[in-house]
Amino acid sequence: MKKTYLLVTIAILSFGCLTLNPEAETGGGVTVTDPAQPIEVQAGESFDIVIASNPSTGYHWEIVGELTGVEFVLRDYKADEPVLTGSGGMDVWTFNALAAGETQITLGSFPPGVNVTDGEPEQTVTFKIVVK
Repeated sequence: MKKTYLLVTIAILSFGCLTLNPEAETGGGVTVTDPAQPIEVQAGESFDIVIASNPSTGYHWEIVGELTGVEFVLRDYKADEPVLTGSGGMDVWTFNALAAGETQITLGSFPPGVNVTDGEPEQTVTFKIVVK
């Protein structure tokens, strides 16, 4: 059990590090969003946040906190190529920009069986959004 937990923890930390690399791409060519760079959009436009993910581990990303000035549209998963059992990929989160201003979106990584309503994320990543 300890070995499994250790392996899952290492995998999550490895995938979490990918979110800090703006040059990282999946086999499908989807570029990871760099949280150090503000996302600039026009009011009324949609935009994506892309973050490394591996749902086969049971870990999952969720929105942490309230959204202001933007609305969540959908989340999609893009598997790395070639698609192999247990391999990871990218979560693609789509949002609409509603009104001019600055806001932020925080995503939290939750362990298997835990969600935003009943636990704390093990890791968070915050993205600054500038709506013009």
